[in-house]
Amino acid sequence: MAGKKYRIKKYQGVYGYDSTSNRFNGKPDVCYYFVVTVDGKNKTEKVGWASEGYTPQLASELRAKRLRDARHQGEVKTSRDIRAEQRKSNRSLKEVKEHYFNSTRGLALKGRQTDIRRWELYLTSLEGKSVKELSQLDIERIKRSMKEKGLAPATTDHALRLLRRVVNYGADHNLCPALAFKIKFPKVNNVKTEFLTPDEATRLLDILNSWPRQDIARMVKLAMFSGLRRGELFRLKLEHLDFHHSLITIAGPKGGKDVTIPMSPPVRELLEQQLTFLEDEQDRRKKRYRNTTRPAPAWEDHGYVFPGVRGNQRVECGAIDRIKEAADLPKQFRPFHGLRHHYAVLLASSGEFNLDQIGQLLTHKSSDITRRYAHFLPEAQQRAADRAAEIITAHTATAGEKEEQKVVNLRDKK
Repeated sequence: MAGKKYRIKKYQGVYGYDSTSNRFNGKPDVCYYFVVTVDGKNKTEKVGWASEGYTPQLASELRAKRLRDARHQGEVKTSRDIRAEQRKSNRSLKEVKEHYFNSTRGLALKGRQTDIRRWELYLTSLEGKSVKELSQLDIERIKRSMKEKGLAPATTDHALRLLRRVVNYGADHNLCPALAFKIKFPKVNNVKTEFLTPDEATRLLDILNSWPRQDIARMVKLAMFSGLRRGELFRLKLEHLDFHHSLITIAGPKGGKDVTIPMSPPVRELLEQQLTFLEDEQDRRKKRYRNTTRPAPAWEDHGYVFPGVRGNQRVECGAIDRIKEAADLPKQFRPFHGLRHHYAVLLASSGEFNLDQIGQLLTHKSSDITRRYAHFLPEAQQRAADRAAEIITAHTATAGEKEEQKVVNLRDKK
């Protein structure tokens, strides 16, 4: 219990009260506090007990410091205010993470669900800590834990880069301080180029030609004949197709800005078949529930070429793994991503396209990305080497003939 509060003489704004239970030096222990007035309002701040070493003079000095800070910063902040601000600017990683994923930036992430899942799988052990409490040891524990689970270095790299991204966001928005150290990312050698052998490609086309859902089969064929990414196929709309100029607009590609690619005859045929299917599907939906009391499920036509549930944008293709299995494709082959590589490898191997042309068809923003396909040009490179040898030989022969002609000319003069 606290006794009656009283003013401490000689020290302006400093007060104290006696403890009714604790004693110090044979007398009741005294708790000191001070009061400052700001904009007509009193702010009180506890300093401490005499038994803890606090004195009226220390309380007075602390009060003077608060007033000096107010003079230069425009506001008096008590220790309680300061602690509250520190808590706001040093929140737990869980709070920073939730703020990040629910922000405008976080909600707009293309891989938002993947990042949330990645955090839940690998980074929840850090949520109780603040950024100030993070250390290199915590990062090493994450690395070791993921390695023991047999996860690839690329998976660890993605998780740690997500952690850095969240912390950087928190620091930018004054939710936490910046990391006091640099995260050391694992070395990743994840350049994997997949392609199908002629037999595998033939098996895949045979399965697609007989697949029950031909709209799904057409989507996979389109990936095979155009090199479009999975997400680009899912986002493709009727408004992106220009049949007059034979162009496809890729909206929101990986590089950012919308780009166009040419529409080849097989691709054009696939798209025309799909659009006809979508028109017929509207009639089929109406007829399906015409003579039943069961209401037709809600459908909103958003214009997607390969729509998902109820006409919304497709988010997955559950049949792709069954198609892969039916075609007996290699276990490590990633269908959509692999077909994109397959498209690029065949162009490179043909020797009819240079890397710049292939990069344009794949909508690469950097030629360095396309260069991964350079080693798939063995026959083309051999032809180039043979032709280079012919040119050099011809040049050398021409130079030799000129020298011989000079000798003959000199001889004739003599």
